[in-house]
Amino acid sequence: MKKKSKKFKFKIAALVLLTLIVAGLLGLSAWLYYDGGGNTTIVRSDTTVLIIILLAILPVFLFVLAIASLVGKNSVKASVIALRGAGAVKPATEKSETPTVENGETTEDEEEDGENIKRFCLLPEIDERAESYKRDDYDETITLEKLCSEFRNFAASELKLYYDISDIRRFIAGLAVTKIIILQGMSGTGKTSLAYAFGQFLENTSTVIPVQPMWKERTDLLGYYNEFTKRFNETDLLVKMYEALYSRDIYITVLDEMNIARVEYYFAEFLSLLELPNEKERLLTVVSDEWATDPVKMKEGKINLPPNMWFIGTANNDDSTFAISDKVYDRAMVLNLDKKSEPFKAPRTPRRHIEAEYFKKLTAEAEKEYVLTKRNEKRLEMLDKYLIEHFHITFGNRIMKQIRSYVPIFVGCGGEEVAALDDILSKKIMRKLEMQNPVHVKRSADDLCEYLDELFGDDAMPLCKEYVLRLKNNA
Repeated sequence: MKKKSKKFKFKIAALVLLTLIVAGLLGLSAWLYYDGGGNTTIVRSDTTVLIIILLAILPVFLFVLAIASLVGKNSVKASVIALRGAGAVKPATEKSETPTVENGETTEDEEEDGENIKRFCLLPEIDERAESYKRDDYDETITLEKLCSEFRNFAASELKLYYDISDIRRFIAGLAVTKIIILQGMSGTGKTSLAYAFGQFLENTSTVIPVQPMWKERTDLLGYYNEFTKRFNETDLLVKMYEALYSRDIYITVLDEMNIARVEYYFAEFLSLLELPNEKERLLTVVSDEWATDPVKMKEGKINLPPNMWFIGTANNDDSTFAISDKVYDRAMVLNLDKKSEPFKAPRTPRRHIEAEYFKKLTAEAEKEYVLTKRNEKRLEMLDKYLIEHFHITFGNRIMKQIRSYVPIFVGCGGEEVAALDDILSKKIMRKLEMQNPVHVKRSADDLCEYLDELFGDDAMPLCKEYVLRLKNNA
């Protein structure tokens, strides 16, 4: 208010000064028009007469303008007082989404520190509805194998979406290993539909985010602060993430056509945070400072990356998309949907409301019960040595950790251990052959396929062999 008052006084002083200057110019013009006795002219012309007339009018105009400013200021004060008496304007002590009004003025100091205005619109509404996101009717009787079969039947009977049971097992096991799943394959094979159907099955609709070609940074996903409106433009993803912090449900976010822009650019901060083992340390920066009116769960401009949210990206491989980098592939689990499954008759299956922590409990139990056998541990060790010797490729700690988690959970879903190894090795290890000399890969492909048969059994690793032979034929 003090700043506004000073500005008003400065305006009045400027008007007075301008009036004095005009008056001085008027006197000078009159002196030039008449001599000291008023008889002899020094400068005389029609133009000079016009200038004298205008200079004589200007002081009157400036005086009227000053009076109008004073009257206008007092009118605004009276109007605000009247509105306050009627309850139309909130007192300065109440928090409001609009700047605080006192004596008809917005205090700039209060606007700068955010004590009385809200820059977020949608997130505070979630704070107000916090209790509505808390539920207790969770299903704690379902097993991993039953989860796979019932989800498949639900998709077929309710949504007319048909998937092979092995693809469903890979999908569920992938969710247990990492928070990032990549569904890739030809257009029309049901990539987006699979993620959407899973949200429907869990009674928590998946959030579909259509990725745009120009996306380059996290603000494209979360939104941005508008300096002109003093408001933060929240995106659907940010709203869902904030909602998930109040809920125990499983949240699915679909990044539709994720590689139409560079994933390692716009999703970089998410990739880094998901690597942190402590979920409480996964703090996502939304804004660079803190306001008193910020949402409850936002501290110093940051929110926690929800531990109950999974990101599922769909990827097409054509001329309009970018290649997904190793940084992304290494942190994600990949599911190839290369063909449509045949329709089948499925019994009507109800939805299941499953808590995120219960799902994690099921997967942890499977890891303990179906731990990777020593025989297959030895096979992996021998395959690693072979690949180092012939292709300079190694498994690495991250991939071995994923294998030891993925295989037991796949078995817990009703699958076979060797089939799980075949799947994850084809996507995590054999894929690295693409970066090798194609001539060398072509010459060594048959030997590698023979070694896989010798190590795991004849045709026990069809996916790995198919991948290697495809590289051979394309070389």
